[in-house]
Amino acid sequence: MQAPAAAAAATVSFITPYVNLSLFEQKPDQSSCRHYSSGSYLYKPDCRNSCCPNYTIRLDVVSYKPTRGHRTTINSWNTFVLGQDYRLKAARLCPRTRQEKQWRRNHFDLCTAIHETESACVQKPIDPRVTEPIKPAYRFDVSLEPDIFTEEKFALFEHYQYHVHKEGPDQVSRQGFKRFLCSGMGQKQRIHNGRRQELGSYHQCYRLDGRLVAIGVLDLLPECVSSVYLIYHQDVKEWSFGKLSALREISLAIEVDADDAVAVGPRITRFPADLEAYSWNPLDADHLARLSARKYVSMSLERQLRLPPRNLTPADDLGLDDEELTQLRKYLQSGETVGAFGSLMPGLMTLDEVQNEANLDGWRVKLSDSITVRLDELRQWYTWNIMDPSSPKGVIAELAAALGPALMSQFVLDFRQ
Repeated sequence: MQAPAAAAAATVSFITPYVNLSLFEQKPDQSSCRHYSSGSYLYKPDCRNSCCPNYTIRLDVVSYKPTRGHRTTINSWNTFVLGQDYRLKAARLCPRTRQEKQWRRNHFDLCTAIHETESACVQKPIDPRVTEPIKPAYRFDVSLEPDIFTEEKFALFEHYQYHVHKEGPDQVSRQGFKRFLCSGMGQKQRIHNGRRQELGSYHQCYRLDGRLVAIGVLDLLPECVSSVYLIYHQDVKEWSFGKLSALREISLAIEVDADDAVAVGPRITRFPADLEAYSWNPLDADHLARLSARKYVSMSLERQLRLPPRNLTPADDLGLDDEELTQLRKYLQSGETVGAFGSLMPGLMTLDEVQNEANLDGWRVKLSDSITVRLDELRQWYTWNIMDPSSPKGVIAELAAALGPALMSQFVLDFRQ
């Protein structure tokens, strides 16, 4: 068994002026496994050949129980926001009953703890010594806002890119911020179980004494809260805002009666996506061992090929037949460097599948604001080589392979820009 050759990772991506929420309403699980979105930029990364495979992580909020570390993160932040002086005065002016104290010692309610220090929830009794309300050390506000551009948000994004990603001034622009984290799928509302539910792309803005210190970029979908990105100021770095924001997003999913919180990244991990089968698998000890042993892991293929959860060597006799050995080599090897089909990108339709199942000829393309035609009505369509990834037909085939036949019909191509 030869070591896999290195390959350059491919990405199939496109920019759309409007992302219809109905794309995610139809099959939210498959959409979450299949695609990523940042603002108007939709993309499918090549996790097989990437140096750092990017797995979508799903958390079942119904069965979620905060760990000791998660409780400590929330309690530390709440202690910081309230301050020792406020806590002492509040204990004197608003004493808890013995039953309340006992209940808090034995129970931790995530939603209550998350909102405890928001300015709208903080008690402000009158201190009779000064005849004025007591105040916490800081005013803390969290608001869910449409994902629109503001100079305030861009200033925080600029700071984050400079200090965390070490980018220079020439690498950070307002236009890049708008494309990356603004203007996603829009917003709308629905009534779910008798309650109003916000849907679409939002910025969850965290403000300390009126100053914007963090933004969580969220897609609120019918069945889940999808965490897209987080930016924060270095002044709050010590408070683990990655964990803190993830816990707040779990709380949000519980409050809006969603089934899951879906996070891109390792902040809170439970069920990584299988990019081959579009399914979810628990992140247990066996799964972790396989992730440590191989750069890219598909649990469905691991089970199908009966692979052990360790590094494989040329001397291993796995008892596979010829067809399974061919599949194993394909699974472990990196692809070629040219084109998405040659890269063996997981979850991508093969070229044969595209030609047989996707109606490329009937896909519509815009020629002008008022003229839209089928691809097979273009004079050059049958002269372009679908095997050439640099040809228009090759590019269109790769896009179809990433979207799949069901989603293709909901997009109109536009190559004018």
